[in-house]
Amino acid sequence: MGAIVASATGLSSAEVAERVARGETNAFESPTSRSAWSIIRANVFTLFNGIVLACFMVLLLIGRWQDALFGFSAIANTIIGSVQEFRAKRSLDKLALLHAPSARVVRDGGEAEIAIADVVLGDLIVLRAGDQVPADAAVATSERLQLDESMLTGESDAVDKQPGEAVLSGSIVIGGGGTAVVDKVGADSFANRLSSEAKQFSLVASELRNSINKVLRWVAWIIGPVFLLVLNAQMIVAGGWVEAIEQDDWQDAAVGTIAAIVAMVPLGLVLMTSIAFAVGAVKLANRKVLVQELPAVEGLARVDLICLDKTGTLTEGDIVFDASHALADAPPDGWTDVLAWYGAEPEANATARCLVEPYPVQRVLDPGARIAFSSARKWSAVGFPGRGTWVLGGPEMVFAASGDDTSTDAAGRADLRTRAADLAATGRRTLVLAHSPEELTEERADAERLPGALTPVSLLTFRESVRPDAKETLEFFAEQGVAVRIISGDNPQTVAAIAREVGVDAPQGFDARDLPADLDELGEVLELHKVFGRVTPSQKKDIVLALQQRGHTVAMTGDGVNDALAIKEADIGIAMESGSAATKAVARLVLLDGRFSRLPGVVAEGRQVIANIERVSMLFLTKTAYATGLALLFGVMLLPFPFLPRQLSVVDGLTIGIPAFFLALMPNTRRYIPGFLRRSLGFALPAGAVIALTLALYSQMATDAGIPVTELRTGSTLILAIVGLWVLIVLSRPIDGWKILIIGAMMVGLVLVYAIPFINDFLQFDDPSLTTTLLVIASSGIAILGVEVVRFVHRRAVARMEYVPAPALVAAIKQQEALANAGRTPPTAPPTAPG
Repeated sequence: MGAIVASATGLSSAEVAERVARGETNAFESPTSRSAWSIIRANVFTLFNGIVLACFMVLLLIGRWQDALFGFSAIANTIIGSVQEFRAKRSLDKLALLHAPSARVVRDGGEAEIAIADVVLGDLIVLRAGDQVPADAAVATSERLQLDESMLTGESDAVDKQPGEAVLSGSIVIGGGGTAVVDKVGADSFANRLSSEAKQFSLVASELRNSINKVLRWVAWIIGPVFLLVLNAQMIVAGGWVEAIEQDDWQDAAVGTIAAIVAMVPLGLVLMTSIAFAVGAVKLANRKVLVQELPAVEGLARVDLICLDKTGTLTEGDIVFDASHALADAPPDGWTDVLAWYGAEPEANATARCLVEPYPVQRVLDPGARIAFSSARKWSAVGFPGRGTWVLGGPEMVFAASGDDTSTDAAGRADLRTRAADLAATGRRTLVLAHSPEELTEERADAERLPGALTPVSLLTFRESVRPDAKETLEFFAEQGVAVRIISGDNPQTVAAIAREVGVDAPQGFDARDLPADLDELGEVLELHKVFGRVTPSQKKDIVLALQQRGHTVAMTGDGVNDALAIKEADIGIAMESGSAATKAVARLVLLDGRFSRLPGVVAEGRQVIANIERVSMLFLTKTAYATGLALLFGVMLLPFPFLPRQLSVVDGLTIGIPAFFLALMPNTRRYIPGFLRRSLGFALPAGAVIALTLALYSQMATDAGIPVTELRTGSTLILAIVGLWVLIVLSRPIDGWKILIIGAMMVGLVLVYAIPFINDFLQFDDPSLTTTLLVIASSGIAILGVEVVRFVHRRAVARMEYVPAPALVAAIKQQEALANAGRTPPTAPPTAPG
């Protein structure tokens, strides 16, 4: 494609219409959640659905449709799961559409703000500090335009852009401004590829999904050999392979085998997990929290440390001018005009714009060379011919950066630092206006080097209003054992003052310029301090990485461009709606109303998902465990399988499937504890073994007593129904509220199954004899006692797991031991475990 040229007036409406007609727009279907096909594929085309379908078809072919009920159950599960995820997708897509980022373009000689999708080839886009470049383009004009291309190259250093040079969409303007002509749009534009990758449904680190997938793989490996073992046993029970085939008794053997195999498949567990994630995402969407990846609902509940950016998170982000504090007895002439110029300058940042009201423009100044503000340098400079050079920035950054110890007397420096520190300690942001008689040359400006002989003229203070919900939210995290680190680009003492105002124990802030580059050493510092100031964007990312390296699960919140790198690296990135497009693009959660107080609700929703799925998984895995145990025992003992598929379907539905649906969505505020699968299997395997052994013992005794097969199956179903209900009761404790209604309804359902004649006949139940009744009562009692013992031991084991030290405690203990070994006294005692 040849070079594209645009005039200073931009495209005309007619030219835009022509390009739209040719399809040369930035419109691109970037999914914000799972695609329709991926939802169907995940819910329909699975290995276990294939197994169930094959068993379903076999039963239909041999005319045993009554035993194919599980097929309809599997179809219902698939439909429910798909519908729930489609509902979640529709809600999330709608929210993402309503909160899509925009771009500024010049058209018909005027500046307009349009949706990114409406940018067309050849558009003249306007770039300002904080913008994300909306489409690939070539720079037309540059006013010290600086881009952060770290999203593309991994290099965090700012890149200067001159006219004619390329800018790629997805890069971020961090200084200066300019215009650029769009030369790539749509699928060819990097912004759309980045957006698609950032917003599409992806499997983030999810302990729930990973654990369930592991169980499914185990079952998939053993289901084939178990099928052959059970089929062989049923054929031998029917008189041997040859006789069973000749007498058509192989059909009963096939039905028994299918009953054993289908019971092993934990189809409902996958369904409940999908529903819990989808419903959680929809509930959060109703609370103005956009979940860009569904497993992120779980993710924040696993977080044990959250990093907060001060501005826009703890504070409202609206900076207002506070006061000026003179530092020079005879300030240079025109210093207030310089402040007025800084406030009115088109590329002024939010802090500089606060100067407009207290310092209105009285005299128009014509600047010469200038150095645009950079978040990495934290200062800017401008030269006015005949008036020397003026610098505005952080006091400790401006004079530390000058490197000229003779630029002002030592007493003046000490006074400057003392006054700045005192003001910062009150929570006010401080800037210094400094002057040098030296002219700011183009060479010095290009090198971004400050002049010598700088003299501080005035300290300027600015105030931020603290969010009213910040203190309450931080208290919630403290109660929940979630550690907090506040990292900001502002003065450390200012940040510490704000932190103290919201209840954080932070006697002083740590200056990030003193942070070590090594991640191990950085991690040690992070364990000892809570508040950090003068943090650069790359340091924010390193802080997240260092904490992760020490075993923490880290959440990062922020709204600024300088938070994007850290948010992307964090386990859970949380962006404010008011944040930059780049920050929102890489975040997994977006607070659409910017309210920090939404986070406790997100944590609660995640904990509900984890705790409820753990409880539900114990139900389903217990079923898988006893079904596998029954298949193995009856295969080895050469006994007829004691259930028809239809009987298992009804019992499973009333003791597991239906109650699990409600239990998965009930409130649950239990704290997250690692080891979901180990805890679930810790109950399910022994409980399943108890149930399988009890049923095998009952079947053997019933067979020895000469009880007919139909009556034997009736007794087996009664035992499984009674014990299954008891397992439900055990795992639902404490029994209160809705749980009473759910369990009560299931009991009534089981009674009706036996009491209603046509259902009784359909399930082929016989009235139990006295012998069968006594065996059922004895077997049920033994199984219930065994389940209670298993649960008692399991709860004690889980309680011991809960007292495993958190990563922060482990790290502090290790550091204390290291210091003790080195013969030094640790600066602070390690935190103590709760309780």
